[in-house]
Amino acid sequence: MKHIVLSIVTILMFSFSMNAQKTFYTKSGYIGFFSSTPLENIDARNNQVVSFIKTADGSLNFGLLVKSFKFKNALMEEHFNENYAESDKYPKAKFKGKILNLDEINFDKDGTYNADIEGKLTFHGVTNKIKLKNVKLTVSGDKLKGEATFTAKPEDYKIDIPSVVRGKIAKEITINVKIDYSIY
Repeated sequence: MKHIVLSIVTILMFSFSMNAQKTFYTKSGYIGFFSSTPLENIDARNNQVVSFIKTADGSLNFGLLVKSFKFKNALMEEHFNENYAESDKYPKAKFKGKILNLDEINFDKDGTYNADIEGKLTFHGVTNKIKLKNVKLTVSGDKLKGEATFTAKPEDYKIDIPSVVRGKIAKEITINVKIDYSIY
C-alpha cells in the first residue's frame, strides 16, 4: 500500500512540475537598430529572429542571420553587410542569457512584468556581456510578449567606421527588440 501511495504522490508531483515548466518560442521575432546623426539616419529591421524562453530556469536565447536586416536604402544594406557587419564572415548574431528576477514573474498569470536580464551578446565575432533592466514581459494566456531597448557601441564589437563616414553613424546604436512568443 505504501508503494502505491508513494507512486501516486510521485506521479502527481511530476505532473505539477511539468505543468509549471513552459517554453515560449518564436521564429518571427523583431530586432531593429537605429542610428541618428545630423547627417543621416540609419534604420534596419529584422523580422526573422528565433528566440525562446524557458520558464523553469529563466534561460533566454536569440539568434538571427545578419543578412536578414533590411534597410530602406539598398546601398546602406550592401555597405552594412560588406563593410561593417561582414556578414559573409560573421553570418549570425546571438544572445544567450538569463532572467535574473525570475521569482518576480508569473508566467501562469496574465499581467505585465519587468524582467532584469543578463547575458552574452555575440555580433561580428565578438561576445560582450550585457545587462538589461526593466525588460517588459506581458503574459496573456499562452502568449508572451517581450520588449526591450538598449544601446551598443560599434567599437565594442570591433566594427571599424572609416573617418569619411564617421559623422553619418552614431557613436551608440539604439537596438529595439519586440518578440511575440507562443508556447512551444
